[in-house]
Amino acid sequence: MSAIRTRGLRRTFGPLAAVEDLHLDIAEGEIFGLVGPDGAGKTTTMRMLTGLLRPTGGTAEVAGCDVVRHAGRLKEHIGYMSQRFGLYPDLTVLENLVFYADIYGVPARGRAEKIDRLLGFSNLTPFQQRFAGDLSGGMKQKLGLACALIHTPRVLFLDEPTNGVDPVSRRDFWRILYQLVREGVTIFVSTAYLDEAERCNRLALLHRGRLLGLGTPDEVKALMPGALLEVRTPAPRRTASLLRERLAGAAVGLFGDRVHVATRDIPATEAAIRRLVAEADLELLSLRPIEPSLEDVFVSVLATKEAADAR
Repeated sequence: MSAIRTRGLRRTFGPLAAVEDLHLDIAEGEIFGLVGPDGAGKTTTMRMLTGLLRPTGGTAEVAGCDVVRHAGRLKEHIGYMSQRFGLYPDLTVLENLVFYADIYGVPARGRAEKIDRLLGFSNLTPFQQRFAGDLSGGMKQKLGLACALIHTPRVLFLDEPTNGVDPVSRRDFWRILYQLVREGVTIFVSTAYLDEAERCNRLALLHRGRLLGLGTPDEVKALMPGALLEVRTPAPRRTASLLRERLAGAAVGLFGDRVHVATRDIPATEAAIRRLVAEADLELLSLRPIEPSLEDVFVSVLATKEAADAR
């Protein structure tokens, strides 16, 4: 049985379609990533799947519960950590966990053992008497996760859980998620970090409420037509702007001090890049084919879609 299943899921706000015709099947025990920029519809999708927002159309089932007809029962089976999870800064780590245990109606019998396990699980045992307001960003996220797990949910929803968190804390957070999956929890996580999305078993690329791609990270990477060239010059922003303007039929993205160009015709594109860079009186430091990242794929697929929509 699917842990999460949607068919034609839709949500509008006036004339704006925030989510349109979303079809998903997510297996039990899977880490599934919903990937897209701000405004893509990730939070709207998650709020519908957790029963907090009524869909305009379509259907969705989570843990066997229809998100509209069984919204009350659904909450017994899910954990939800929103972008601004409601920790209480004037309560200690331990007091926050006890408070959420009370909210979820966790029985007194076995509660202390469960809290101890979650403290150890999230490496918060040494900090259990510290006020939540005094925790670092990464530790707050771990406490939020522990609070969302206090009632042992079957499906865990995480809305951009590592946004603004340092790289070490992000790594630790994902280590905890992998432990949860080994225990049979299904995890639905949204993220704008495309490097992070590669950690998921499967993922969906979302843009303006519509699905652009779905599959394993390798399957999604295969959606990019052609190949990828990396261009390095002393002026990457100027180079990216130049290539976007003058290089027809290619998707151009700026990645730090490198420019990535997706193309179906490597020899012709290489020749055009060398000519354009020389005409702009720029030094070409290097030009080489590389393996695409998910971010490259997203830029390429999005450019292809926008070009098709413009026709």
